[in-house]
Formats: sequence, structure tokens, C-alpha cells
Amino acid sequence: MHQMIIPAAYLSAMFNNLKVVELASVLAGPLTGQFFAELGAQVIKIENPVTGGDVTRSWKAPGENSDDRSAYFTSCNWGKKSVALDLTSADDYALLINIVRDADVVITSYKSGDAKKLQVDYETLSKLNPCLIYGEITGYGPTSDRVGYDAVVQAESGFMDMNGPSEGDPVKMPVALIDVLAAHHLKEGLLLALIQRLTTGKGNRVTVSLMEAALASLVNQATNWLVGGKIPGRKGSAHPNIAPYGDFFNCADGKKILLAIGSDRQFRDLLEVLGINGLNANTDLQKFNSNTLRVQNRIALNEFLSSKIARFHSEELFLKLKSKNVPSGLIKNIKEVFEDPGAASMLLNAADRVAPRTFVAPDFIQKRNLSGPPKLGEHTEEITGKLIR
Repeated sequence: MHQMIIPAAYLSAMFNNLKVVELASVLAGPLTGQFFAELGAQVIKIENPVTGGDVTRSWKAPGENSDDRSAYFTSCNWGKKSVALDLTSADDYALLINIVRDADVVITSYKSGDAKKLQVDYETLSKLNPCLIYGEITGYGPTSDRVGYDAVVQAESGFMDMNGPSEGDPVKMPVALIDVLAAHHLKEGLLLALIQRLTTGKGNRVTVSLMEAALASLVNQATNWLVGGKIPGRKGSAHPNIAPYGDFFNCADGKKILLAIGSDRQFRDLLEVLGINGLNANTDLQKFNSNTLRVQNRIALNEFLSSKIARFHSEELFLKLKSKNVPSGLIKNIKEVFEDPGAASMLLNAADRVAPRTFVAPDFIQKRNLSGPPKLGEHTEEITGKLIR
């Protein structure tokens, strides 16, 4: 079998010499751009000064005191250089073309027709640069004129209908997860195109839609319908096929602990920690004797476990479960998450900014301390020689 062996040093050098032009805004495209910055690439973010640049620069939470780099913008724009260009201006468009001529990757997120109108579509740019790899985020595919919004796609792809309490309304996920998933799919496609270019020398077009990313991520919930003929309903945090998995319980100190029991052995170990023995001999407990029975008797199971778990202090119970390798975790808020020492290695730090990395680097790729998110047009003169307006 033929193997293409790429030494780690060559791989690092390849990314260090990569030039990425980001013609994208909001989240999915910028997350993809930051991924390449974290790999060591030069990432040039093109922003329209007429409209104030990336719209997320102004997406500030109530009371947020920041410059044009909002907390939202900060989440996905590290390690980039911002160049302010109005592509409807002939002079600015010429500057962009000079930047793109030797670029390796262009990332876009225009609504249908806008890229062609601005002459930054794949057909136009690939004629200038045949080696160019063009990554394109759309809402519903390149032939649809619908603009993609994460919340709308969550609604239309089934995620919201499955999310929320069983007796409550559908609930949107608290992050724009479809955008995040689409970014991962686009990264994969662009990396494949880069590998292909190593052997062919040719560029390519990679298109990912938010809807495709959402459908690809439905996994077992999709096959619960496609294979089993069952439309998944809202179950809060409970799992449709396993119990108790995703169910959480109040401890004596008011904190909540979540269980993720994936096997009958783990369930027996859970009962042992809770001081309960004789599962098979106890007639009342036999209805919990297998995962199938526990799923069928979920309400009774949770009532039973709630009464037992309520006697324990959360930290005490967690440590006992951990010692028996029973999957569990305390439900934490964001403050508590980042107080955990284990989170420190996932943080990017600049003089006045901090954010989590978007990429968990393997050992053969060096983790880099990136420059903080750029101010609008901060690097225009550096990149183009043009004075900042």
C-alpha cells in the first residue's frame, strides 16, 4: 500500500508559510481563520470600514466595556491582521487582488450572489491564482438564496425540537453550535484540499452549508427516526437510549451532580457507592436490572436515585463515584469551569484579552501564543502600504 509520509517538521513549515485571506464575518468563517492562525499561518482578515467591519465587533453584552473588539469578536479572531478595504472601491479591490494573488486559502461567508457581485467568487479568484483553495460557508448551499442564521438552522434541523424540558417549549442551544460545527467541517474540507494540492498542484473549492453541518451532526438522534421510526422528543438533559445518562440530581449542599451511566456494571457500581446492595434479589429494584428496563422505567429510576443522592455532599459523592470509575460530574457555571487548573492550557492570553483556543493541538503541532484580536484596520498600512483612514 502506497503511503505519503509527511515529516512533522515539513508539516509545521507548511502551515508557517501558509497565507490565508478571510473574507468572512460573524462566527463560522472567523473560527476557521483562527484555526489556521493557531497552526501558524498568516491570516489576513479583510473588513469593510464603511460598515464598521465584522458585525460582531458591536455585539456587546449589557454593561460590556470594550473597544471595537467585543467579547464576541474576541472569541474567534486571534492571531489575525485586520485590513480595512471597501471592495466596492476600485482602488481597494485592486489592493485585495494583490493580497490574493499569492494566497493559499480564501475563506468567505457571503450571501448568495454577493461574492460574484464583488468579484471575489471562486471563478474570478481562481483565474488569478490557480493554486488557490477557496472555502465557502453558506446557509443552505451555494444555489440557495437564503441567508444562514444559526438560530434558524437550529430550528429547521430538528435540534430545537429535541432540546428543552419534556413539558416545555423548544430551546435554542446557548452557543451558536451550528456555526461551530460548520467551521469544523470547513476546516476538514480545506485540509483535504491542501493535501490534494500537494500531489496535483491545483487549488479547489470547498463549500459547507450550515444546514449540512447540522444534519451531519444529528447522529444517533437522526437514526432513532431513520432506523427506528421514532421521532425524538424533548427529554431535558436525559438520553433517549440510556439511563441514567444526562440525568442530574440535587445533593445535600444544593449542588447538582450529573450521571452518565453507560453499562449495567457501572449502574451496579453506582448502587454500591450509594450503599444499595442486592439488585437482583430485591424485587423492587429488578425493574432497573438492565439498561432497557431503566429506560422504560426512567421516572421511577430518577425518583429512587434522587432520594438516595440527596443524602450526600456533592464533593464527597463525586470523589466516591470517581474512585469506582462511575461516570459523573458536578454541574458548573462558566466561572467555575475556568477556575479549574485543567482549563489553563486551553487559554489564549494577550495584554488585555483572554479566550479559549479553538483548536486542541496534537503534540506534533506547536501550540502558539497568538497576538490578540486586531482593531479594525490595524494592519492596513502594514499589509497594503495604504494609510489607515
